[in-house]
Amino acid sequence: MKINDIPKDVLTKFKNGCVIPAHPLSLTEELSIDKQDMRAIAQYYIAAGVGGIAIGVHTTQFEIRESKHNLLEEVLSFTSACIDEACKENNREILKVSGICGNTEQALSEAQLAKEYGFHASLLSLAALKDKSVDELISHCERIAKEIPIIGFYLQPAVGGCLLGYDFWQRFANIDNVLGIKMAPFNRYQTIDVVRAICDAGKTEEITLYTGNDDNIVMDLLTPFRFQTENGIVETRIKGGLLGHWCVWTKRAVELLDEIHQIIESGNSIPQEMITRNIEVTDCNAVLFDAANNFSGCIPGVHEVLRRQGLMKSIRCLNPAETLSEGQSEELDRIYKSYPHLTDDDFVKNNISKWID
Repeated sequence: MKINDIPKDVLTKFKNGCVIPAHPLSLTEELSIDKQDMRAIAQYYIAAGVGGIAIGVHTTQFEIRESKHNLLEEVLSFTSACIDEACKENNREILKVSGICGNTEQALSEAQLAKEYGFHASLLSLAALKDKSVDELISHCERIAKEIPIIGFYLQPAVGGCLLGYDFWQRFANIDNVLGIKMAPFNRYQTIDVVRAICDAGKTEEITLYTGNDDNIVMDLLTPFRFQTENGIVETRIKGGLLGHWCVWTKRAVELLDEIHQIIESGNSIPQEMITRNIEVTDCNAVLFDAANNFSGCIPGVHEVLRRQGLMKSIRCLNPAETLSEGQSEELDRIYKSYPHLTDDDFVKNNISKWID
């Protein structure tokens, strides 16, 4: 499968920049998929106006691949069907992204599953290959890209990622069938490494950059990145977000990205309000992702928002140790009170009866 196989409208939307939430996993008491919740969440995202949905990624819980759970294929097949159903009802089409991880054999197997269930592209995690050389990492990426368009993934080390330097990203940019890169190192220096590498490789038109830096979303999207290269000065931008943060309050995320795009297209100065908004969003993320406790409650944090909205029945995770940290619920109360303009509870309340069977 190649990039040109992606429907033209879907590809254009991705390249222009869109909201791609990292779909969470709702579980029953028996730790099976809560299909009612999962269908409702997919309906919510599409009604909110997203340009894509990513499933089987960190927010979906990597434990779905463990043999004792063996949920990956069911999660992919069911979510894909839910997305197709919701898109048909809303007369639109979005980019379907699957997560891929593990060694090369596992990753190839997951790429085949993604193609089987109609995914357009895959977000490729290299977390399982931390001890590999750059040559080995590039070889791995090349093999997966022969099967399906890939989105590179710089996952922050705090949640299992590995350091990927400038040299890796410059070589990665020259792999055929690379659709984009999600940068989520939660680190300014490492984010710049990726953007500079793409500029130096001359791939700013072919490879679309997406922020995964949930701690700096607004500024990532507002900033023009400009570098002196062998071919002169090259400027590029991060166009959209593939974010765990955007799997909650998604309607507001779509509105935020639209507002940012309008500011950029106008050519006017960035309003001071947007600088303040960056801090507000980051404050919210610190609570959602439980930054105070080294992100131990990051998945339960987003679950809790969806539970409060009625889109999830429980915040349970496959790993029983993953739960809200002490004080995290009270901190959620604080950000709800402090930033009501960043929440979309009214949107959910007015539409949830249409999304839940």
